[in-house]
Amino acid sequence: MTAAIANGHADKARGSSPGRSLVLRNLRKEYTPGKPVLLDVSVAFAGSGVTAIIGPSGTGKSTLIRCVNRLVEPTGGEILFLDQDLAKLRGRDLRAARRRIGMVFQEYNLVERLTAIENVLCGRLGYVSPWRAWLRKFPQRDIDNAFDLLEA
Repeated sequence: MTAAIANGHADKARGSSPGRSLVLRNLRKEYTPGKPVLLDVSVAFAGSGVTAIIGPSGTGKSTLIRCVNRLVEPTGGEILFLDQDLAKLRGRDLRAARRRIGMVFQEYNLVERLTAIENVLCGRLGYVSPWRAWLRKFPQRDIDNAFDLLEA
């Protein structure tokens, strides 16, 4: 199994070196108290490109990614993304931060009735009104970026 983090932002996170936009400090996750899945993980990811996290099944790769986008709550530590600690965000602030984070699940499913470009544009749904999304009326800049991503 492989998890990947793709980040197109060159901003730097608080307390990180230049070009680092995602920094994990002492990230910890326990599903069962006293039995950590992640134990004090500290790492800084480059501000652009793709980073692969590889390892045997059951070593916490998916849990790490799910903590970053807050699909699961970390037990402790910091998740610094573009100067914000995602571990502390709630409600509207968390939704706004999630707009800047993309994730493709290992067992991904495309929406069969949508074209490839429409599936890519699903990542922009948080930026358009529900009405525009329903009509599939995305800004031309988003469409151009989606085609660039497919080409890459």
